[in-house]
Amino acid sequence: MARERPPGRGCCALRRCVLGAALLLGLRLCAELRPSGSRPPARSAPPGPAPRPPGPHLPPAPGPPRGASRRQVTYVRSGRRAPPEGGGSGTPEPGCCAPRGHPRRKGPRWHIDLQPWAGPAQSLDEEVLRFLSYISTPQIACNHMSTDSLATDASPAKKPWSVCLDDRFGLAHQIHNKQCRLYSLGLGSDDTQFEVSLANSGCEVHRFDPSVKSAHLLKSRRLWYHRLSIDWRDPHPAVAAQNPHSNTRKLGTILNEFGHHKIDVLKADLESAEWKVLENLILEDVLEQIGQLTFAIHLHWPGFEVSGGDSSVVRFWYSLLKEVELKGFRLFHSYKDLSKPQLFLKKDIFNASSCYTLSWVNTRWT
Repeated sequence: MARERPPGRGCCALRRCVLGAALLLGLRLCAELRPSGSRPPARSAPPGPAPRPPGPHLPPAPGPPRGASRRQVTYVRSGRRAPPEGGGSGTPEPGCCAPRGHPRRKGPRWHIDLQPWAGPAQSLDEEVLRFLSYISTPQIACNHMSTDSLATDASPAKKPWSVCLDDRFGLAHQIHNKQCRLYSLGLGSDDTQFEVSLANSGCEVHRFDPSVKSAHLLKSRRLWYHRLSIDWRDPHPAVAAQNPHSNTRKLGTILNEFGHHKIDVLKADLESAEWKVLENLILEDVLEQIGQLTFAIHLHWPGFEVSGGDSSVVRFWYSLLKEVELKGFRLFHSYKDLSKPQLFLKKDIFNASSCYTLSWVNTRWT
């Protein structure tokens, strides 16, 4: 007779099999669901340099997700924004150094720094007295003035257009070696004695006058006439495109077009445009390319595109001249033109003339 199996033994064996299968399935699922960042690197991957930790200003780098591109790895290493698609360079970080071989350039200046008011009342009288005292007081002594000793023609002993020929400033040496250059800015004046005198002494002279009939005229061996007007701005590109032979330029633009890097003497008689032209020379650092200045300043009205009350206008004029001084220029001669109306901003005050001629020398000129 067959031996009977004890009750319940088959059920226990079946239960153990089911539990074992469930345990194996759970272990497999756990192994597959582990995060990819904790896996060891594949042996087939080529060894690469260990990535540098990001700087303290960057957040910790997250683990690379699946399908991450090399560009994201570059971002973590360098701490800089990756270049956009197409190969363009990203925006440099603020404060980044200029490219090697190209020194950092100064940012553009849009206006001059105004000097403090002459007095607490901010009155016209205070401003005029300060301004007249400034333009009437030489700041440096010049023992050899003008070009009388070098000129071949007779000239008066004292004339408004003066240059300093002291050896320490080098102009006399440049004239002697026939290596000096004069730019003369005018508006239809027939008085060319100063230009002719320097040309005869050996200077290369360029006279800019919009009333000249020819675009470029060689008047004598060293004297050029150009039908160009010096302005404080270049013509608008749309206007320049319609008129490519426009005769209005900034002085800096003309220097670039002519290939001239330095001017030994700059003479200007611009009939009240001198204030804005002088402002442009200051803001664009053109003054650094000039050895001596001799300017006629006109005081009977504010000048082109100079606005504000009378006291503000005089403060602006004074601030311009102080900027010239900050550039290293020193006033060595002042001429008060008594042949002009004795008016200051249309007022008869302080016995002021409506026109003065001022001459500066650049003490930093080399």
